Amino acid sequence: MSDQQLSEQESLDIIRQMIDKAKNQFSENGHLYLLWGWVIFICCIGQYILINYFHSDKNGLIWLLTWVALAYQTYYLRKSGKHRKVKTYTDEVVGYVWIAFIASFLLCSFSLVFITNGDLSLYSKLMGPVFLALYGVPTFLSGIILRFSPLKWGGLVCWTLSLIACFTPYQFQLLLLALAVVIAWIIPGYLLRGHFKSKNL
Repeated sequence: MSDQQLSEQESLDIIRQMIDKAKNQFSENGHLYLLWGWVIFICCIGQYILINYFHSDKNGLIWLLTWVALAYQTYYLRKSGKHRKVKTYTDEVVGYVWIAFIASFLLCSFSLVFITNGDLSLYSKLMGPVFLALYGVPTFLSGIILRFSPLKWGGLVCWTLSLIACFTPYQFQLLLLALAVVIAWIIPGYLLRGHFKSKNL
């Protein structure tokens, strides 16, 4: 009798967990896509303006804004983690995909510095194609995992722009990077936010 009751209780627990996960099935709210999409867009356009209109030698300093975004992201993830009751397997996989992207991005950045031996002009030429190719990987994989087509298309656009960047001067590569984040992160981010709100009312 106790075994039967235990089995019934376990069954109820499993059903309850499935219901909780179903409620949170689309827990990606697009917030971080919008954060990084807008930050990188502002940095790209800002640096483009500084190079072409102000001829500033310190145009790269605008990218310090990404450290502010990183600090905010850390705070946001800690805060949202405390309030989240259920973390789905999908959430975990997408999280690991972006951790792998960040690690690859940092490694490629340092590798480019050593490969170019401090030659900023050569580094600039390589940066656009390499970074655009990297942007496409987590974007496309997130689209597959979340079954969200705008992210899949965003990843494909990043890879296409990576090829175009190989034949594009550096200052115009910044415009390609800005276009990439609009299509791959900002537009999907707003769509994810709308989808999230409709599913979690």
